[in-house]
Amino acid sequence: MEATMTAAPATTATNPAAGSEGILIGDKVYSEVFLTIDNSLIPEEKLSPTPSMQDGLDLNTETDLRILGCELIQSAGILLRLPQVAMATGQVLFHRFFYSKSFVKHSFEIVAMACINLASKIEEAPRRIRDVINVFHHLRQIRGKRSSSPLILDQNYINTKNQVIKAERRVLKELGFCVHVKHPHKIIVMYLQVLECEKNQTLVQTAWVVHDGTT
Repeated sequence: MEATMTAAPATTATNPAAGSEGILIGDKVYSEVFLTIDNSLIPEEKLSPTPSMQDGLDLNTETDLRILGCELIQSAGILLRLPQVAMATGQVLFHRFFYSKSFVKHSFEIVAMACINLASKIEEAPRRIRDVINVFHHLRQIRGKRSSSPLILDQNYINTKNQVIKAERRVLKELGFCVHVKHPHKIIVMYLQVLECEKNQTLVQTAWVVHDGTT
């Protein structure tokens, strides 16, 4: 399932097959990126324990945070009038990042903002970072059952904007700038047609929603 994929590992300079010295990004050296079925899924050793679990977060809480993060990305994408593919890409990036980093050490809301902002650019539907922050501000008010109030462009806004920009860079660095996402929507439809189940609306909707990471 795409939502549980991780960034495809880059070949390091120490790998003889690389044939070049590579580029240093942070503390890792990248020379080539391989997008094959062999490295498209998260290794079993990264699934358990996850970085969050190693920091003392229980599995149920981590799962709830993943669901909430994906729901926020979906809701924000709708309000930003993004194409569905951009929301799905943002959700995949969100999952990928938190299989490498801990929810304990990183704000899931800031990372969600960064992921949808990055995804909008990846899917060629860029949105202003101010609009992204404004939408999340609105969603936070709804969750808190507070009356709606406009986003104030004060120092708090500036701090949030800087945090989102830094988080976006952190996501890119952690994924080695490998942010390509191959969504299986077309494959889902094709399989359902082969199985003659495309008219089963419940099955179609379930397969679609599970992929998007919103359940």
